[in-house]
Amino acid sequence: MSSIQKILYKYKDEKYGDFLAKLVPTQDRRAFIGIRSPNYKSILKEVYKLPSEEIETFLKTVPHEFHEENVLHISIINNLKDYDECVAELEHFMPYVTNWAVSDGLKPSVFIKNKNKIIKKIECWIKDPKPYTKRCAILLLMKFFLDEEFNPAYLEWPAAVRSDEYYVNMMIAWFFAEALVKQWNSTITYITSHRLDTWTHNKAIQKARESFRITPEQKEYLNTLKIKTPRGKK
Repeated sequence: MSSIQKILYKYKDEKYGDFLAKLVPTQDRRAFIGIRSPNYKSILKEVYKLPSEEIETFLKTVPHEFHEENVLHISIINNLKDYDECVAELEHFMPYVTNWAVSDGLKPSVFIKNKNKIIKKIECWIKDPKPYTKRCAILLLMKFFLDEEFNPAYLEWPAAVRSDEYYVNMMIAWFFAEALVKQWNSTITYITSHRLDTWTHNKAIQKARESFRITPEQKEYLNTLKIKTPRGKK
């Protein structure tokens, strides 16, 4: 057992591991140690006390054995201060991301001051055939480019994606729900013109209507835009 695995096992919670496994059905139960999210702050403090060589070896040794190692890996990437190093580590790790609970923790702070660079990477990653590389890319687009740095052209990138992967389509729906909240005028045309596949279209409307940041009038209008489908079909 590695030094990092020993640290992780100090925070093991068997019942929480059972709970996590149900939330992430794409992973075998044996992949979960069972660590509650608030504990990662303490875990990171312990990990950063290890020799840098051990942390470097951990980042290079993928795929990891446990889900919690993947969560920790994303957390370390989020804390990297050098932009080029952060991108390199992320590109190395993304092919080994296999579930939403790992991908959705991604938010490197160094990208905030390097948006003009990372947007080019995001455009490439969205076209990657690996589903969770796509999900990571759309997630970053949503987290960093729906506010001050918004460009209507960015909506086209996730709209152009067609996938059979549930977690890719759910990410697209989440993205467009957030875009409706933050950039209604630019985004609503993607809904009225049916630019998304039927399931994703309806899911985006559902998620937007669940938001308290959408007005009652907007919710009522969105409800009229749902596409009716035969029962049991997308």
